[in-house]
Amino acid sequence: MIVQSFGGVEGVTGSCHLVKVGKLNILIDCGMFQGLDEDKNYQGFGFDPSIIDYLILTHSHIDHCGRIPLLVKHGFRGKIISTKPTYHITRIMLLDAANVMREEYKTQLKKAMRRGTPEEVNPPLYDENDVFTAMEYFKIILDYNQPFSLSKDVKIVLKNAGHILGSAYVEMYVNLDYKEKKVIFSGDLGTNIKLVIKPIEYPSEAEVVFIESTYGNRNHRPLEESIREFKTAILDSFKDGGNVIIPTFALERAQEILYLLRRMYDDGELPKCKVFLDSPLAISATRLFLQFSEHFNEEVKRLIERGHNPFVFPDVYFTTSVEESRKINEIESNAIILAGSGMCNGGRIKHHLKHNLWRENASVIFVGYQAVGTLGRQIVDGAKKVKIYGEEIAVKAKIYTINGFSAHADQSGLLQFLKSCNNIQLAYLIHGEPEIMKDFKEAIEKDVAINSHIVKKSEYIYIN
Repeated sequence: MIVQSFGGVEGVTGSCHLVKVGKLNILIDCGMFQGLDEDKNYQGFGFDPSIIDYLILTHSHIDHCGRIPLLVKHGFRGKIISTKPTYHITRIMLLDAANVMREEYKTQLKKAMRRGTPEEVNPPLYDENDVFTAMEYFKIILDYNQPFSLSKDVKIVLKNAGHILGSAYVEMYVNLDYKEKKVIFSGDLGTNIKLVIKPIEYPSEAEVVFIESTYGNRNHRPLEESIREFKTAILDSFKDGGNVIIPTFALERAQEILYLLRRMYDDGELPKCKVFLDSPLAISATRLFLQFSEHFNEEVKRLIERGHNPFVFPDVYFTTSVEESRKINEIESNAIILAGSGMCNGGRIKHHLKHNLWRENASVIFVGYQAVGTLGRQIVDGAKKVKIYGEEIAVKAKIYTINGFSAHADQSGLLQFLKSCNNIQLAYLIHGEPEIMKDFKEAIEKDVAINSHIVKKSEYIYIN
């Protein structure tokens, strides 16, 4: 058995791991590189896509699924395996990615043409038709804990990773020289306490684990503490009568915030206001969530059993059109506006910030990570003025940062995942920044007392 990683190593994004067992070629994820690494999307895969027999997709975040249409364009004709929620959510995520790339290309091409250098602009990786073609290769839809044989020597089981709706880690059972070895590929792992979906189901055994390391060097603030902080921020924000702006990631975070606001409404804690979900992608994702209530935790299930929608209550509005979005900016007080992108680098959130950041009675509540170089990070870091659409905007609104809602397991959760595996012999670290993985490696060897290895791009890892 040979494993090579062509993404999700020496960094977080671009998840892509090739597993070879005899003549069988299996790909775990095929994600898009993001942020400072996005140019890598144009550099090829590092392998021939036509040799891949199966692609196992752990979940529908773009850094895990975003290059699937490109894989198909370059010759992939195998079968894609996922859970049912992942299949449906991936479709809307990829269509949105295609639309974003098209619009970005048009904008950058105009600028380049004015400079006289149109050849400098990379075309979109794929378009909507490529997405529709790629979705036809989703041939095998599995439930959690449903065994499936890829060959006489390889069997897989998808287990609930507790990261986002439908997310899974892969348990792979491989016959090697008449001995069965169990290898786990983690995808992204979630936590044992979740606001909406069921928490992670820890494994019971495995000899080898390829484990993500995104937060391998730190622990999150307790969720209940973050919920209290969020409620306080909402209540304090309305004392001055302005609007509350919440930059929101479309998948999972938007639904969690809507659910928290629903709980506040039911408990009589939410001031009289209007709540706007102003993100077409988040609206589509929220509607999809409701089709998979069997994946919700017990508290949310009970709410549904009583006939309540966990994401909708009086004075909640889903705004899909540009015209509806623009009308929100006529409101100067008592509105909660959820919009993307989550890091404020694009999307409708920029318009809402433009109309509210300069108001002293407005508030902005950040509930997700803000990467270096993004507009959101500038605001969080205390910028007095920011540029939005070329206009200088004063930052006078109150700024709140609440960091306890991460969908990723923290260091203690990742260590717990490894500790739950009886007979574990070795951990391979993927999906993390280099310095973080070094810290995580030390924590593993101290707390779990096993050897670990930080995976390098395209290195051959032999498992016997």
